[in-house]
Amino acid sequence: MAKKSTHTSETPATQLLRAHKITFTEHPYEYVEHGGAQRGAEMLGLDPFTVIKTLVMQDQDAKPLIVLMHGNRTVSTKNLARQIGAKSVEPCKPEVAQRHSGYMVGGTSPFGTRREMPVYVESTILELPRIVLNGGRRGYLIGIDPQVCVGLLGAKPVQCALAE
Repeated sequence: MAKKSTHTSETPATQLLRAHKITFTEHPYEYVEHGGAQRGAEMLGLDPFTVIKTLVMQDQDAKPLIVLMHGNRTVSTKNLARQIGAKSVEPCKPEVAQRHSGYMVGGTSPFGTRREMPVYVESTILELPRIVLNGGRRGYLIGIDPQVCVGLLGAKPVQCALAE
């Protein structure tokens, strides 16, 4: 598979996917601080609904978890907590998220995280034929079949999306 010259080094995410023989497409773009999934979608000409953000959150006991959400939606932490049997859920502070995932905020992939965490996926993501999410580096998205999230990460479907 030919690699883009601007992105030659592997990430823990791409290493994991290759080790499991999962095909993916690479989509590098110019990263902008606090641009998020919306910015990535805009730069690549993609529908933000198909660009998935990887959010590192924690429950009331500070146990980390990952939520995969559409780029143009936000997470209802109240609905999420209720569905996963937690008292509360909140986003981790950037430095805490980085410690758990091993990735810099803005470059967090659900694949190849430093620490194993439960993964929850907004159920409508699994209905899409293909999604694009972070490949483990700022300004680097990868395209995969959303079912890979279930098969490889054991992602559990939830309904916690709010329109932005």
